[in-house]
Amino acid sequence: MNYSPITETVRTRICAELGSECALHAPEALAPYGRDASELCHTPELVILPKTTEQVSQLLRLANELRFPVTPRGAGTGLSGGCLTPFGGVVLSLERMDRILAIDADNLVAEVEPGVITQTLRDAAQAKGLFYPPDPAGMDKSTIGGNAATNAGGPACLKYGVTRDYVLGLEAVLPTGEVIRAGTRTRKGVVGYDLARLIVGSEGTLGIITGLTLKLIPHPKAVAGMAAVFPSMAMAMRAVSEIMRRGFLPSALEFMDHKCIGLVRDLLPFPAPEGQAAMLVIESDGAAGQVGADIEAMAAVCSELGATGILRARDQAEAGRVWAARRAVSLRIHDSAPLYMSEDIVVPLGNIAELAAELPGFEERFGLKVYAFGHAGDGNMHLNVTAPDKSHKPRAMEGARAILARVLELGGTISGEHGIGEAKMPFVPMELSPASMRLQKGIKRLFDPNLILNPGKIFEDL
Repeated sequence: MNYSPITETVRTRICAELGSECALHAPEALAPYGRDASELCHTPELVILPKTTEQVSQLLRLANELRFPVTPRGAGTGLSGGCLTPFGGVVLSLERMDRILAIDADNLVAEVEPGVITQTLRDAAQAKGLFYPPDPAGMDKSTIGGNAATNAGGPACLKYGVTRDYVLGLEAVLPTGEVIRAGTRTRKGVVGYDLARLIVGSEGTLGIITGLTLKLIPHPKAVAGMAAVFPSMAMAMRAVSEIMRRGFLPSALEFMDHKCIGLVRDLLPFPAPEGQAAMLVIESDGAAGQVGADIEAMAAVCSELGATGILRARDQAEAGRVWAARRAVSLRIHDSAPLYMSEDIVVPLGNIAELAAELPGFEERFGLKVYAFGHAGDGNMHLNVTAPDKSHKPRAMEGARAILARVLELGGTISGEHGIGEAKMPFVPMELSPASMRLQKGIKRLFDPNLILNPGKIFEDL
């Protein structure tokens, strides 16, 4: 793909049409926009921070006319390089479009701009007795628009579903600069193809989301939680399958292997287990009289399946410390490893224990260290592949490919919620058939004939 550079003439034209106050071009201002939470780095030539949909539309019309690439960005918390600029050009950061326009308690919906922080929306909804369930790990930093672009999940998706399940409708600017409204403001709607569900999860390659209508639900009345310690991760995973098989639906069912526990030992409100132990973090929400009984019943299942310790949260503060430790795992792995690759595979529930038992073999075979944690209740395992030196990257890539091949053999998928972006592009043909890839690339070209929107993502050879 041949793109025009952002010359002084092009930058002057952009600033004249959008306003110079929304442009960043000094090297020190551009640098933060060249990274996300992955190991990748591509510094853009220009950053634009719009405040209106019209400014987004104007930029994309200019991009088509002058043939420069535009890469949308939320808070830059992604793990796959989806908001970075491998072909240079403009980063379109939506951080200034951060208004909650309405929390409608009568219709149980929220109207928001894409730059709203997820936790901010949750808090605003809770203030009206309502609940926005999706809870990605970095929800105190990630934006709703970024969550929608990657169809983010989180611990609560086991019971409540992922971001796509809460997007009733959206406003988006197409790569041509046209503005569309997709979806509805109602709970049902089947007029035409469901473009809202297509755009959600498309990683900013089909359109830039500039507004969202989100479904809210009543806030749960009570929450109870516990942690269960097992001698091994395989035993913990068998307990996960049994909890689900017996009909329980916890609001969260997370796990950490012994390596992860060691990294966050100082954050836990109780002495952390030693050796090869693994931990489940289980939470139940709902009616006040029911959650305690559910937790006790799930504790009994864990004991039956070999748990060596059941640690009940005595209050919300203690539960908060457990969740803080769980959410800190990824960052601490990243900070501790010279080479870090984040894979977020999903396997059928019945195969979780099998894959967990095979991970040490992959570590030994490829000379890697694999940290395992994540959303055990829906089979979404975050496997962080690490190596002692960046020179080991080819070996790490080989190991990651072998693990992903095994995941596919087990009937799983190579990404549950992080998206493909740039980092996982080499692995896409492992899962998608040539016919599927041909159709999807055709959709991309239909939306974006000049390939100016977020190029270099998902598919390698458009």
